[in-house]
Amino acid sequence: MNNTKYWILALAIIVAAALVGRAYTYKYRAQQTIVVTGLGETEFSSDKIVWSAAITAEAPTAAAGYLKIEESKAKVVEFLAAKGVATESVVFGFVNADKQYQPLYNENGNWMGQRFTGYELRQRFEVESTDVALIEQVSREISSLIAKGVAIEAYAPDYYYTKLDDVKMGLIETASADARQRAEKIAANAGAELMSVASARMGVFQITGANTNESFSAGGSFNTSSRQKKARITMRIEYRIK
Repeated sequence: MNNTKYWILALAIIVAAALVGRAYTYKYRAQQTIVVTGLGETEFSSDKIVWSAAITAEAPTAAAGYLKIEESKAKVVEFLAAKGVATESVVFGFVNADKQYQPLYNENGNWMGQRFTGYELRQRFEVESTDVALIEQVSREISSLIAKGVAIEAYAPDYYYTKLDDVKMGLIETASADARQRAEKIAANAGAELMSVASARMGVFQITGANTNESFSAGGSFNTSSRQKKARITMRIEYRIK
């Protein structure tokens, strides 16, 4: 019975020593690394633009409204062609027709129902092009069609860049180089030597308008309202030192 107690005690001592040794080794290793965050930023100009607008018309019947839409559409197509916009870059959507009603009230202001007043029709079109400057100018001048009897609603263009993967890869390289420079300075000041990478983690890819105060998003910002953009990425890298 005594021998069994001795064996249990000896085993407990061995396990405890192993745990202490492992904890010490972990602490020692933890002290042999440094963690830095590198930054990569660049500015670029959008090379693709998507702009949209809508033709509208009001009429007592849907058929009459559709004729107005077709007349306005012909004027829009003619205008865009005269400005040098390629026909294949313009896409017209379906014509939507909505019934319009006027609310009716009695002398006391109580609601008495509604009266049908006609139809409102809307057809949206979209222009997609790599000629950013041209479409940007056209989007500003489209309102001149109002003088020709075209009821039109124009929206702000959206700007994109078709080589974002190249931008992202370049920023990863820049941020990694920046992180290494920071790590080398820290190691030199501490009298240590920088060794291999222990771990690396990429931050969120952020795209904001250049020269703006846009805030970053936890899920990543993706600005489409600015022609000039800024891309940003961070790299958190842990280096071994000795």
